[in-house]
Amino acid sequence: MSKNTDFDLIVIGAGLGGSAITWALRNSNLRIAVLDRGGPLKQEAENWDPDEVLKKRRYDTTEVWYDEQDQPFTPRVYYNYGGSSKFFGGSAFRLRERDFISHRFPDGETIDWPITYNILSPYYDIAEKQMHVHGSAHADPSEPPRGKYPHSPLEHEKSIEWLSQRIEMQGLHPFALPSAVHQGDGGHCQKGSPCDGFPCKIRAKFDGENAFLRPALRENKTISMFPHTRVLQILHNSNGTRVTVVKAVNTQGEQISLSAGIVVLCAGAVQSAALLLASVSERYPHGLGNASDQVGRNFMSHNNTVLMALSPFRKNPTWFQKTMAFNDFYADGGNVQMRGKILHQNLERSGTFLMRKFSRFIAERSFDFWVMSEDLPDEQNRVELRDDGSIRLSRKLNNLKTHKQFVKQIKRILHKAGLPIIIERPPSPSAIQHQVGTLRMGDNPETSVVAPDGRTHELENLYVADASIFPSSAAVNPSLTIAANALRVADSILKTYSKS
Repeated sequence: MSKNTDFDLIVIGAGLGGSAITWALRNSNLRIAVLDRGGPLKQEAENWDPDEVLKKRRYDTTEVWYDEQDQPFTPRVYYNYGGSSKFFGGSAFRLRERDFISHRFPDGETIDWPITYNILSPYYDIAEKQMHVHGSAHADPSEPPRGKYPHSPLEHEKSIEWLSQRIEMQGLHPFALPSAVHQGDGGHCQKGSPCDGFPCKIRAKFDGENAFLRPALRENKTISMFPHTRVLQILHNSNGTRVTVVKAVNTQGEQISLSAGIVVLCAGAVQSAALLLASVSERYPHGLGNASDQVGRNFMSHNNTVLMALSPFRKNPTWFQKTMAFNDFYADGGNVQMRGKILHQNLERSGTFLMRKFSRFIAERSFDFWVMSEDLPDEQNRVELRDDGSIRLSRKLNNLKTHKQFVKQIKRILHKAGLPIIIERPPSPSAIQHQVGTLRMGDNPETSVVAPDGRTHELENLYVADASIFPSSAAVNPSLTIAANALRVADSILKTYSKS
């Protein structure tokens, strides 16, 4: 751990956004410090052990949050370099052009982003190259304008190719899912190893750490890392226009105070909001940068339904299942994609006796899907702090009419494809794998927290570069957009730094 306490720039959080912005600024001559609540995840045999990961929850947090009824729950979040991207399945979608524009659903509407797809597009190009994204351009009918992918698409295994053909026969357009798993085309992924929901033991999955942080640290040996360090508060100057000091504590109980000319908040949608709410002062009695009372509001995390579709007479021996998606109903429903292959260890934790009893039978036969719809912004879906400083996450599911109709539609398609039995796991308020929102980006300081350039409206040197800035959730995985936007914010910082 660095002994320096004075830096040009401090990054709080080494997840996907924090790792990407650190990489983008690696050659800037800025003295950079990166603080993370976790540290590097050990490459070990247990990375790929389903019993360790799924049953014993080896890498899960033990932290307890509370829902709107003050009932405790343990969130599915990870504190390590790369953050939750360490456990993602590799899906690397761009937002559609329509995702940046307000649109209506039967149960509500989204809002405009203050930037357009065209602004973010060149940063998507950089992010895809750095994350070694595989894909097939123009195969997805909802895809925005783009060039070639950096790598050729992942190949379907035999059973997935069979299913893709059966879906295509219904007039639909299944395509190769864009993936940051470097498999084939010079990659070193070992098929047969667990992937979706597991860390990659051989670093073939280009999560935040592998794609951005490790390359940045290799190129710039002066970046100071502060692992296992929890940030407690951000302090500001006397008139409340600039942040000045980041106060933190490490696992040894050592109190740390760091100063910097620029601070970039990248702790994730929940923790970034929680940190600003904890940073109270006479100038900001309701939390740092929270004069608008928008900090923590508009939490979103997608409506995700898992479908396990099977025929009792057909096994699915696929090793790597997450290679197919289709977006034919994106505008009115959302995205459908294969998820990582369900294992019997997944089902042995089920609350249903029959699922546990027949876990191996189901796992050997199921074709497993994410069916994903938008979660609409709602001010009452929010992050707050309880009196003891713990997190309260209030969330009421919305846009369910659209989502339920969409799920029914997909089930009919899978039935026609020859999979008569479908087991459904519906959305849950406590499922927060795709958390976004809480520090909305916008032009109006009264209804947003962050300006379009990534800077908070009220503090001229406090930036945010994680998923908390999303004004809407869209209906595709947020990972690639988090990285691309962090690269865009880095350019904004460089322009400001060069002037000063």
